[in-house]
Amino acid sequence: MENKRKILIIVENLPVPFDTRVWQEATTLVQHGYTVSVICPMGKGYEAERELSYGVHIFRHRLPEAGSGALSYAREYGTALYHEIKLAHTVYREIGFDVIHGCNPPDNIWIVAQFFKKYGVKYVFDHHDICPELFEAKFGKKRGLFYQSQVWLERQNYRHSTVSFVTNNSYREIAITRGKMLPENVFVLRSGPRADRMKILPRTPELKRGFPYMVGYVGVIGKQEGLDFLLEAAAWIKQHGNSVFWGIVGGGPYLDTVKRKAAEMGLDDCVCFFGRTDDATMLNVLNTADICVNCDVYNAMNDKSTMNKVLEYMSLGKPIVQFDMTEGRFSSQEASLYAENNNAVDMAQKILWLTEHPEQRSAMGEFGRNRVNDELSWAHTGKALLEGYEKVFG
Repeated sequence: MENKRKILIIVENLPVPFDTRVWQEATTLVQHGYTVSVICPMGKGYEAERELSYGVHIFRHRLPEAGSGALSYAREYGTALYHEIKLAHTVYREIGFDVIHGCNPPDNIWIVAQFFKKYGVKYVFDHHDICPELFEAKFGKKRGLFYQSQVWLERQNYRHSTVSFVTNNSYREIAITRGKMLPENVFVLRSGPRADRMKILPRTPELKRGFPYMVGYVGVIGKQEGLDFLLEAAAWIKQHGNSVFWGIVGGGPYLDTVKRKAAEMGLDDCVCFFGRTDDATMLNVLNTADICVNCDVYNAMNDKSTMNKVLEYMSLGKPIVQFDMTEGRFSSQEASLYAENNNAVDMAQKILWLTEHPEQRSAMGEFGRNRVNDELSWAHTGKALLEGYEKVFG
């Protein structure tokens, strides 16, 4: 009998299955009997226009080269919207869908859903990033007309949604207050790591290049991710004994700038950029690290956002040092030390303190791993996805 529950997920900023949250959502829905299609951009290693993987129908499109200015973002988002509308019609004709599940950024995917509203297709908003605060962080704009335009776009996502999924309680509050959603239609769907992906493996001592300790970082490398603070912390520690090697995994628009700064600061001997890698390399680096760091800049966006890397560190039993932010502290609790916000020296001092206290490192790592296993893994958090869709179809 034909499946009556068909979902089209649209994501613009990362390819699938590289986008961990979207891939976990798609495969979970397939495992529970849904027919799932995904529209996403191409990316390194994900160039096929069409692919069927683990039961998920993937449709990819090209995007212009990423830039850093407002015009570059407008060109990227406009091109993506064109391809999303075009491919959505293809998916509807060939496979069909009852729901469009839009993942931001940007906050314009609700527009795609309007073309299918006349067919009874519903819209579900999956709120990954608070775009008004994101663009404020990227461009340093004050809260004027530009900010208000982003709030309006965000509001349209919520206005057209049957239900919405949000990543934490801070976003839930935004959905209810700024988005005017009914509380019973907002589901907190945390991006918990999957146990079968984040595996504890033996260390690889040669990765440390002879240093006694290693700090690991994984994540997107953009300006708001605070890699400048990481480099400042590395430079301070180098001046005070040079006992730490830094393994940085990830790519992004700020990577070349950060690599150049590291060279200018004389950090090439103790900082290694692995770039965007496969899971095997990422796990090798993180499992070898003694401490992991989240150096995201303290700002209105990051304070309210849950960072996937923090939960991944915890799942591998790693003690963390990060700035003191609302959702970072909610996730990590006793698994982390909290540095004074945007203070690289304080971050460096807390990292050095942990290198000198192995019992504390062990206790923090154990607390974090237990918290993920007992509460924050996808096996627990992913239930909200199924609950939300029962309401959509109920």
